[in-house]
Amino acid sequence: MPRSRPTPPTTDTPLRVIPLGGVGEIGKNMYVFEYGDDIVVIDCGLMFPDEEMFGIDLVVPDITYLKERRANVRAFLITHAHEDHVGGLPYILPEFPGVPVYASTLARGLLGNKVREHKLHNNPLLALEPGDELQIGPFTAIPFRIGHSIPDAMGIALRTPVGVVVHTGDFKFDHTPVDGKLSDFHTLAKLGEEGVICLLSDSTRAENPGYTPSERTVGEAFREIMEPLDGRVIVATFASNIARVQQVLDAAATFDRQVTVIGRSMEQNFRIASDLGYLKYDAGRIVPKDRLNDVPDARLVICTTGAQGEPMAGLARMANRDHRFVEIKQGDTVIVSASPIPGNEEYVSRTIDNLFKAGANVFYHTIKRAHVSGHASQEELKLMLGLTKPKHFIPIHGEFRMQVQHGRLAIETGVAPENVYIIENGQPIEFLADGSARRAAQVPAGYVFVDGLSVGEVGDVILRDRRALANDGMFMIVVTVDKQTGNVIGRPEIITRGFVHGAEHDRVVEAAVERVIASVENPGDHISEIALLKSQIKDGVSRYLYEQTKRRPMVFPVVVEV
Repeated sequence: MPRSRPTPPTTDTPLRVIPLGGVGEIGKNMYVFEYGDDIVVIDCGLMFPDEEMFGIDLVVPDITYLKERRANVRAFLITHAHEDHVGGLPYILPEFPGVPVYASTLARGLLGNKVREHKLHNNPLLALEPGDELQIGPFTAIPFRIGHSIPDAMGIALRTPVGVVVHTGDFKFDHTPVDGKLSDFHTLAKLGEEGVICLLSDSTRAENPGYTPSERTVGEAFREIMEPLDGRVIVATFASNIARVQQVLDAAATFDRQVTVIGRSMEQNFRIASDLGYLKYDAGRIVPKDRLNDVPDARLVICTTGAQGEPMAGLARMANRDHRFVEIKQGDTVIVSASPIPGNEEYVSRTIDNLFKAGANVFYHTIKRAHVSGHASQEELKLMLGLTKPKHFIPIHGEFRMQVQHGRLAIETGVAPENVYIIENGQPIEFLADGSARRAAQVPAGYVFVDGLSVGEVGDVILRDRRALANDGMFMIVVTVDKQTGNVIGRPEIITRGFVHGAEHDRVVEAAVERVIASVENPGDHISEIALLKSQIKDGVSRYLYEQTKRRPMVFPVVVEV
């Protein structure tokens, strides 16, 4: 257990709330709550790279601020097991040995897998369930059940010496959830009556009027699509969307179809959720993937990953005829049960095109609503504000425009405009015992890039170089010079990649060789200064290439002394 030594509250000790990720963006959620010498962190997520981040695998939050206060970090509290809320743990926990991670049953099941994969054995994984109260130093954590697209999602209220802060996590108010577990309106209303000094609330769908439809409507769509079909049905969705997988199982049972689960993460999550009792089905209905061809097409449903068009995931491989067990054929029906995450639209479109080319019929987000969001729309966001009645409000988990819209909803529901904080990562808000709040000095917050096995070693400079290479290519010049005299021996050799080709290439390269010889034949006073020689070659050739082609390839001079 974390040591519980309440910091003596003084009227001038503020509660500091600092987002290190998750505001002004969707992804890498991480929120720091600091009072005196005690820090708890809610969530620790990752973000997937955009197309400008060449070669980057993942992006995690910059934790410079926490590393400087390593001894004060008491616990990580997890709202739910989506990657944008837990994916950063394997890269960040090694910096905080011994600090416990608290999560609900399903989140612990899924995280346990991650912990084993990454060999993280220094951080105890402890239970935190809706209805518990957990004392951590001056904080009392009160988790409450909330609806989302993964079972066991929670919001977390923190009772602190300056008042109650409510962090909603990702949520929607689904009155007919697939697992039958309703959002805990009672706790939210009780906290509202007690007095909430600040609400941090999910802004993902703050631009969308009305209510987000219930997850149950997806099950109805699945049944509607499946009923007339006599071919295979392939449903692609997020591996973590256990409620969606349950609805695939239910729809398959309605039409007496058997189900095969394909995709590493999907199979893993299916096994864990089944073991923990979150998926209910007749075991005889599940077919191993290596035996799916024994089942008649009219009796088979395949549940797979790849709804975001990820090139290596199940659906894209099936579409490209590159899958070990499934090849798309005439008569197949594919249901893409997800909306494209911003930035993934091109991948998703390409996968859908390839599925059509292979002969499948595809139901996707613009054709048939076989997907609903796990995030609250405007009326639910207003209800959350109405239940908790916060004095101050910080819209989180959304791009800047979504936060702005959410801030406007807060003002409509009675929050004073000056008490709405639309902030960016690294901007602390301090709350005082008298109920007032203020902005404090910015702390470091940004992107830490994970590239292969390296975390944080690839920085902006390397990315800039990669962009230059991607845009204009490279131009390498190998010059051999006499060590004594500095004279060029033989003819400089030029290697280009991604620059120009054909006759134009030969002409430019030939002229560049002349430029190199000219720049080396008129050396400075220090003939043996290799760095100077390289610099002269680089400057001369870069200038020439820009004059001739209006491109700026990366020029690499290599000088070999003999």
